[in-house]
Amino acid sequence: MLQVSDIDTYYGNIQALWGVSLRIDEAEIVALVGANGAGKTTLLNTVSGLLHPASGRIEFCGKRIDGMAAYAIVQLGMSHIPEGRRLFPDMSTRENLQLGAYPRRLWKHKEKTLEEVYKIFPILKEKESQLARTLSGGEQQMVAIGRGLMSMPRLCIIDEPSSGLAPVVVDEIFQIILRLRNEDIGIFLVEQNVQQTLEIADRAYVLENGRITLGGESKELLQQEVIRKAYLGL
Repeated sequence: MLQVSDIDTYYGNIQALWGVSLRIDEAEIVALVGANGAGKTTLLNTVSGLLHPASGRIEFCGKRIDGMAAYAIVQLGMSHIPEGRRLFPDMSTRENLQLGAYPRRLWKHKEKTLEEVYKIFPILKEKESQLARTLSGGEQQMVAIGRGLMSMPRLCIIDEPSSGLAPVVVDEIFQIILRLRNEDIGIFLVEQNVQQTLEIADRAYVLENGRITLGGESKELLQQEVIRKAYLGL
């Protein structure tokens, strides 16, 4: 579904990604693991069109997208759920969710799609009139994910969904991610909780200093000494 081939990405004159290649198949959870500053968010932003690579190629569902605008990539079926929620604080839960259905082909179906999102997050139905800034951290993360689902994506890019959340809420968010995969939505996941992430992911890549240094089945990576020492503290 997604094929990233040998991309280089720069911030001005500073190179942030070096020859990065990876793939995500249909209805698969793929994790991206790396230390702070390794380039994980840069890679996600490059895939979703917020940044453009200087070289290399990105294909999504058979179409080349590395030169496309982010909004056009959304219309193809990719949704980017950024780190830090990025909600509109003085808009209601419902209004924030509706913004995810802005493409014309989706806007006319927004009420039906909204009800589907409410089935996944019943608490948001109860709080649909509440301002986003008054929601708890976990509820705000649910709004962020729900907004991403309003575009009816085939692939969701999710950046640090557990950041700042209590462990019980983190468990709930991970269960939601598994549910999305079971509903045939692919997931490209960056998450600080490496152990829990590798336990739910099908495959994973390790990004170090802007380069992919390791990749494979998540269960196998969990057993590798370099992963256990560097990311699991074992």
